[in-house]
Amino acid sequence: MAQMEYRRLGRSGLKVSLLSFGSWVTFGKKSQLETAKDAAECLQAAKDAGVNFFDNAEGYESGNSEKVMGQAFRDLGWKRNEYVVSSKFFWGIDQKVPNMGYTLNRKYLSQAIDGSLERFGLDFLDLVFCHRPDKNTPIEETVWAMSDMISQGKALYWGTSEWSADEIRAAYDIADKHHLHKPVMEQPQYNILHRGTIEDEYRRLYEDIGLGTTIWSPLSSGLLTGKYLNGAPAGSRATLPGYEWLKDRLTDEKQNKKVAELKVVADDLGVSLTQLSLAWCAKNPNVSTVITGASSAAQVRENMTALDVLPMLTPEVMSRIDAISPVRFNRDF
Repeated sequence: MAQMEYRRLGRSGLKVSLLSFGSWVTFGKKSQLETAKDAAECLQAAKDAGVNFFDNAEGYESGNSEKVMGQAFRDLGWKRNEYVVSSKFFWGIDQKVPNMGYTLNRKYLSQAIDGSLERFGLDFLDLVFCHRPDKNTPIEETVWAMSDMISQGKALYWGTSEWSADEIRAAYDIADKHHLHKPVMEQPQYNILHRGTIEDEYRRLYEDIGLGTTIWSPLSSGLLTGKYLNGAPAGSRATLPGYEWLKDRLTDEKQNKKVAELKVVADDLGVSLTQLSLAWCAKNPNVSTVITGASSAAQVRENMTALDVLPMLTPEVMSRIDAISPVRFNRDF
């Protein structure tokens, strides 16, 4: 297998592995890996392949995902300087309590980071994200609260997830004006079937503010593995309790027609569609790290072999992929 590449997270000095490991729909009682033992096997397989970034969120399984990952870190005996770990805040855990969910106000954020650290069993997190924008809280209030997390030593870098380019730039400008810690990274969805945000909307931010990206759903929630070409197989994400909303998208006839055409490209290269899709994301120099998911150590190791496919992505191959699923420009002119 090819050696892991490490890229700087935007303009920061922090280096993250080109392929990373995330716990969405993976760690927790309602997910595919319930115990810390199961999680530890996947984490170790990823680390053995050179992965140093592990992504999580407060909203994954109502905090249980953080607990499972934190216990796995302890069981594995990893030194704190050996890994980069993140969490994300917005949804909250008890949304019935005012100010404790669907917000980015100062009260929620100051308590969310403390709760996350307690669940992980850690003194600090490397990366913290605003998991979604909050239309009801002034961006200035959010920027001050996130910057305070850094100043207090509870986190090292902060960023956003699924924010618009205008919202990211507004946050950056506020931080710059008040000499606060600036947002360093964004976590958007990016894959062959979902390209516009990374390739068009954010295109000025990479150069202007040095935006880093930790992209999620590189396989479009499993659609780009090809396993939904004949419906939703048992045990897949589309059949998990609470994820019924995924089924219609994953079995969409139009999207699966594109997947079938992409599989021909993969077959011609002698690689799996999964390997091709992950490598395609990693090919973009504006992607700092590609967050992968897996429900077994074997699947982790298979995902890591996408590094071997990178040299195969010639201009001709990339053109074939563009013809099947072109970027949609987010412009009104």
